[in-house]
Amino acid sequence: MSMVFFRQALHALQQQSRRRTPYRVNQWFKWLSPGLSIKRWLLISVGGVLLASLGLAIWIKLTPIFWTIELLRGFLGFITNILPNYISGPLVLLFGLLLLLWGQTRTVGSITKVLRPEGEEELIDVLLAHHRLYRGPKIVVIGGGTGLSTLLRGLKTYSANITAIVTVADDGGSSGRLRQEFGVLPPGDIRNCLAALADEEKLLTELFQYRFRAGDGLSGHSFGNLFLTAMTEITGDLERAVAASSKVLAVRGQVLPATLSDVRLWAELADGRRIEGESSIPKAGGKIVKLGCIPANPPALPAALKAIKEADYIIIGPGSLYTSLIPNLLVPEIADAIAQSKAPRIYVCNIMTQPGETEGYTVADHIRAIDAATSHRKLFDAVLVHKKSPSAKSLIRYAQQNSHPVFLDREAVTLLGRRIVPANVLFEDETGYVRHNPQKLAKVLFRWYSGAHHGK
Repeated sequence: MSMVFFRQALHALQQQSRRRTPYRVNQWFKWLSPGLSIKRWLLISVGGVLLASLGLAIWIKLTPIFWTIELLRGFLGFITNILPNYISGPLVLLFGLLLLLWGQTRTVGSITKVLRPEGEEELIDVLLAHHRLYRGPKIVVIGGGTGLSTLLRGLKTYSANITAIVTVADDGGSSGRLRQEFGVLPPGDIRNCLAALADEEKLLTELFQYRFRAGDGLSGHSFGNLFLTAMTEITGDLERAVAASSKVLAVRGQVLPATLSDVRLWAELADGRRIEGESSIPKAGGKIVKLGCIPANPPALPAALKAIKEADYIIIGPGSLYTSLIPNLLVPEIADAIAQSKAPRIYVCNIMTQPGETEGYTVADHIRAIDAATSHRKLFDAVLVHKKSPSAKSLIRYAQQNSHPVFLDREAVTLLGRRIVPANVLFEDETGYVRHNPQKLAKVLFRWYSGAHHGK
């Protein structure tokens, strides 16, 4: 009975070993992938062992080494008398290589256990992903609001060299209260972008996005906003506060305010009214004919200008046209830097019109508004437009708020000198809320970038 059990156990172990062996061999060969600089260090290690052995031999005047070699020669002679050298040689070589591979594997396993105790991913897979991401193109994304953070969630799977340039004109909600009470720049959009770019630090991200529901003075504030406000007070400005927060959240890339000036938006409406304040403009319920800011012509953050100058790819939007996108372009140096860039540039148009901002707007109307705000300079070469209409449920839901799909007027867009990039990038939740799908949007943007980049 015990022999039967032993055979069954042995068979089970053999089956498990057969299933595991191809996976392990595949993982071992990954260490030889180009660009990881593993092969050179492995060869240097072997060379170090040989040199150390040679040094020891010279130090002790070769006497013990001579007798060791003689003993080894006698042993090998005995072996070759039993097995021919063309059999014994390869066997000993194979045994040595297996010992070396086993030792290296155990070493890496020990390091992995320390660095990644949860054991969810192999260290080599983490290194390969890191290598791929940090060799990705330098991308600059310009905007604000939920549209920008949605896009960043998709882009970070393609490149870690991302710079998000974010508006600081927000004066509503938690950001507005902190701005009024502490005199700091509004942290809300920056917080959302930091959370979107966080490297899978789920608990920290949830903490950063946590919003207090009770408490005198705390209700309505998010922890991230309070954290950034405190960091701004400690470090002296928002740029340093964001840099410190990026380390805490293990952010891929960087998030930068467009300016460190205390910017306040104003809008002139078609009926002659002048509305001040980012949060008040959509509530005014009129057609916007001109947008500006106080102070006029605020200075750009130098790091933002440097990122645009070095960018391989520039993306504008998605986001609220007048309160998220254009405020960044009201910083003249930002608009100038984009206009002078030779990198492929694309504008991601919104899927739905926005009440109080873009009611009745077509794709060409969105483009004209951006052109008018930047002295009619051509800041982008193409516009990405969603192809399919949302579901009937979504259309009804949005129609109740006087919001409709942005109509693509192809001829007008072509006359404005922009290439149209149609794509299906829509995501609808169970309530009928419409937004861009981060993964689909990023995939289409990278496909267009590859074509534009190689077409140069």
